[in-house]
Amino acid sequence: MPLWTWTGLKAGKAATRWPQSGPDGQEGVLGMPRLDIAACRSGCDLCVESCPTQAIHQVDGEPVIDYGRCIVCQRCVEECPEGAMQSSYDWAFGVRQRSDLIWSSALESSAAEDLRKRIAASQRRSLHIRHVDAGSCNACESEISALDNPFYNLHRLGIFFTPSPRFADLLMVTGPVTAPMHDVLLATWEAMPEPRSVMATGTCAVSGAPMDEGYAGGSGLEDILPVDIWLPGCPPNPAALIHALLLLVERMPQKVTGGQYAR
Repeated sequence: MPLWTWTGLKAGKAATRWPQSGPDGQEGVLGMPRLDIAACRSGCDLCVESCPTQAIHQVDGEPVIDYGRCIVCQRCVEECPEGAMQSSYDWAFGVRQRSDLIWSSALESSAAEDLRKRIAASQRRSLHIRHVDAGSCNACESEISALDNPFYNLHRLGIFFTPSPRFADLLMVTGPVTAPMHDVLLATWEAMPEPRSVMATGTCAVSGAPMDEGYAGGSGLEDILPVDIWLPGCPPNPAALIHALLLLVERMPQKVTGGQYAR
């Protein structure tokens, strides 16, 4: 018997039972920054100036965060003198509406409570994914490849990648959609049978940041394809990817609305 076979049998099952139970594999990994508006000093714009992707701007003297442009660099946290911008472990930022990635201080408490109480519906179907790299730096691809490792074992959830768009239910797009990939992306979409869905994966696919101002960078998927799931992050970790996929098939609830994370 080969040594690696014996080692595997001795170690036992390596796959996590998450999201039903067990670890998600992201312990200690920082997520999107969190804003405590009560601690924010009036007239201070250090977070705005420090953000390299213009994810933070001011409206009526208060900061507004577009998480769809955030690359999780934590510079706003480091620069904030009042501690209003705080590090967090909030990474499950997959949403159905692009507007839910914009932080709003006016979120109604009833909406937040409803969000916390929502429970995912039972599985309706298995999911086959066609992935298209539309100009990514390959950080997202590194996290996507981890979905098939022994720990996450994506197949246990009935989710599979397919090389052919004709067998795919979901088009997973990474990258800001550069000019050379624009027609290729549309051709893949047209080859997919109905019903079909689109997932913008990573901050650059959501908004184009931070490459949207360059000569070769695109501006993401918003004006190109009808996006069903928006997942920011640079890159989104494997657990965030799984959460977004299960959100699509209504097996997990959305955790973000109005830019605020339900706990």
